[in-house]
Amino acid sequence: MLLDYPTAELLADLDTIETLAPAEAGLDPLLTHLRTRELRTLQEEYVETFDHTRKCALYLTYYAYGDTRRRGTALLGFKQAYRAACMQWDDDSGELPDHLCAVLQFGATVDADVAWRLLNDHRAGIEMLRIALAGWRNHDGSTGSPWHAAVRAVCDSLPELAGDEADAVRRLIEQGPPAEEVGLGGYGADPATSSLAGPALISGSTIPVGAPR
Repeated sequence: MLLDYPTAELLADLDTIETLAPAEAGLDPLLTHLRTRELRTLQEEYVETFDHTRKCALYLTYYAYGDTRRRGTALLGFKQAYRAACMQWDDDSGELPDHLCAVLQFGATVDADVAWRLLNDHRAGIEMLRIALAGWRNHDGSTGSPWHAAVRAVCDSLPELAGDEADAVRRLIEQGPPAEEVGLGGYGADPATSSLAGPALISGSTIPVGAPR
């Protein structure tokens, strides 16, 4: 919830959210930031951070595949993972199924084991996001995005990086995500997912993720 696009509802729920993770003292800087800024300012900061920079994307497949043809297949993998848990991704929500907030909420409310696998499959990308937010330069000259605290909490819950994953992070730092610009149109046209039964998952009307498109 703290990584989601700031809304009046989110700000009104901060006290409740804080009680859900009393041991996460590392979240205090983000909670303070959300409590002491105007909503419009928070929304502008969020969009600037997550929608305008390649290294701070909240879309997990972006780090491994960029905007390449292979990313479409990876996105289908997320939809199929949700389907295996008897949940239908809502294609009308305007969001992609690999959004970090969607995966975290899926794990919290539907299937923690499947979400754990998805997060670990994209562990290098999440670490890249953490590093980018840690080095974020604010307009006042300070370093470190307020949202770094939430991503760090996610990373702290995952296994440490080693081997190929650590190498992948080094490559991402040096080169960034792949940059083949081919678009993602049609990724959701998998006939295997078009007739699935089950409740909608992450519907834009009930669980918005990311800034409005």
